[in-house]
Amino acid sequence: MDTYDFVVIGGGSAGYAAASTAARLGLKTAVIEGGQKVGGLCILRGCMPSKTLLATAGRAAAVREAGEFGVLAQFSGVDGAALQARKRTLIDDFAGYRRGQLEAGKFTFLRGHARFVDFHHLEITNFQGEVTPISARTVLIATGSKIEPAPIPGLRETGYLDSDALLESEHIPASVIVLGGGAIALEAATFYAGIGRRVTLLQRSARILKEADPDVSEAVTNGLRKKGIEVLTDVRLIKTERAGTSKRVVFERKGVEQSVEAEEIIYALGRVPSVTGLGLDGIGVDASLGRLITETTQQTAIAHIFAAGDVCGPLEVVHIAIQQGEIAARNAHRLIQDPAAELERIDYRLKLLAVFSDPGVATLGLTEAEASLRRLPIQTATYPFADHGKSMVEGHTEGFVKLTVHAETREILGAAVVGPHAWELIHEIVVAMAFHATAGALAQIPHYHPTLSEIWTYPAEELA
Repeated sequence: MDTYDFVVIGGGSAGYAAASTAARLGLKTAVIEGGQKVGGLCILRGCMPSKTLLATAGRAAAVREAGEFGVLAQFSGVDGAALQARKRTLIDDFAGYRRGQLEAGKFTFLRGHARFVDFHHLEITNFQGEVTPISARTVLIATGSKIEPAPIPGLRETGYLDSDALLESEHIPASVIVLGGGAIALEAATFYAGIGRRVTLLQRSARILKEADPDVSEAVTNGLRKKGIEVLTDVRLIKTERAGTSKRVVFERKGVEQSVEAEEIIYALGRVPSVTGLGLDGIGVDASLGRLITETTQQTAIAHIFAAGDVCGPLEVVHIAIQQGEIAARNAHRLIQDPAAELERIDYRLKLLAVFSDPGVATLGLTEAEASLRRLPIQTATYPFADHGKSMVEGHTEGFVKLTVHAETREILGAAVVGPHAWELIHEIVVAMAFHATAGALAQIPHYHPTLSEIWTYPAEELA
């Protein structure tokens, strides 16, 4: 039986980052990957394929809106087969690179499904059903997430596309109903609206992006509606059913039963951690709340068993998954060297989220609600893109930027962008917050004119 210092279950972004870190630290490391394809969620069914489709939607929207800029152009539709061919070429390239990294020899790469036998022993069942036992001094669980449809009556019988199926479909429906109000739902709605399809978005909560500040949610909602997307919030889903050649979703809103029809239903009500078959119950690792519970050291209730990425959260984004994996590897190394060693802890002060919708959304650090819970005195300031020269020239006037500062020290505690290139603009404030900058310090930094990024100087000056 082979014995390893550090065993990683899952070959996605968190798992690869952890294994590379552990190998560099001199740990005998193995990665176990049970998926038919190698690459992890981000490459295969998440970040990269979805952004590839959104790139197509952005170009389609630019053609459809070209007349505003004096450009004579006619939009004739989207070739679903060509769209998918481009996506598959890119994803195969990304996945091939990841496979090469996993097979490069820095650590042992094993294919198959892993299951805990006890605290330090695992069994790996390969795709031919053969079982290989291994021993591990420390383990990282980085098995990602999976789609688990909500129990909506009639959904299975009516048929739908989940986020995985959407990314593979060559058929472009004439109209869609998107179920959900989070990142996946907003990006799906943006894709279909961008290529000229009729879109209705149904959100069960009172507002989309419910974790964001209300002004952020409202601005995104208004922007989506101006793009022609019908956004209905605070709905109770009752059932789905066939309606001739269409599909119908029946729901209750404001005490009134209503329905909407479209060619296709897009299920985007989120993902759940993938822990089935790992044998966690037998070793006392709790997954009863839907995700693995970890300390900020990335340890589960069993000190030598760590978790990282979507399987434990609290934020399902790839850069945090990578950070968690690297911290877990360094802590595993410290535990092996000295069981009493002080371990590294993750800091979510620079919590960064982005949604590649239209308008785009990016948030950083504390929301106003989070600051209130911590009893922090804050002040906020916003500035609209509609009053910003470069935004007006480019025709992107939806949304605003927002800064949140400590009311006494003026240190920047949070930020938000709703509008063009939100996911790029937010990084200036990430850097500022990393150095604990104040609003006054940010206001003094030169910004070239005319640029989108200079918009940050206006709220910074107000709060300085």
